[in-house]
Amino acid sequence: MRYWLMKSEPSDVSIDDLGAMDQQTVTWYGVRNYQARNFMRDQMRVGDRVFFYHSSCKQPGIAGIAEVSKLAYPDATQFDPGSKYFDPKATPQSPRWFNVDVRLVKKTRLVSIKELRGYPELATLRILQKGSRLSITPVDPAEWDFIAGIL
Repeated sequence: MRYWLMKSEPSDVSIDDLGAMDQQTVTWYGVRNYQARNFMRDQMRVGDRVFFYHSSCKQPGIAGIAEVSKLAYPDATQFDPGSKYFDPKATPQSPRWFNVDVRLVKKTRLVSIKELRGYPELATLRILQKGSRLSITPVDPAEWDFIAGIL
């Protein structure tokens, strides 16, 4: 099993929105960064655990735990000319962008980025590194265990 941190803007999909969705599952669509895409396409497996992270909001932080519930498949938004995620170079025969499905495991207390920065045990957590802007990052098992212990 691998561990991940996946960012979502609560104005798009919050942890509460996920909890209200059918089967408490969301398609993780709209990723347009090759490294994040490669994580989903090449490394994520069903059952991998995910920290659901609220970003681009008043108080960013980990808001819950989820799990990958469906392996990567082509992101349909890349083919839709009306979508802000449309990619004219993508075709159904040669898709460029992928998504996975993520299912809620549990909502937790919000662990803010400020709080995360306060733990020396998390000094190498990718989201805390300068210039780290990826929406999906791997989490080391020791970091996962530490964070899960403070939730």
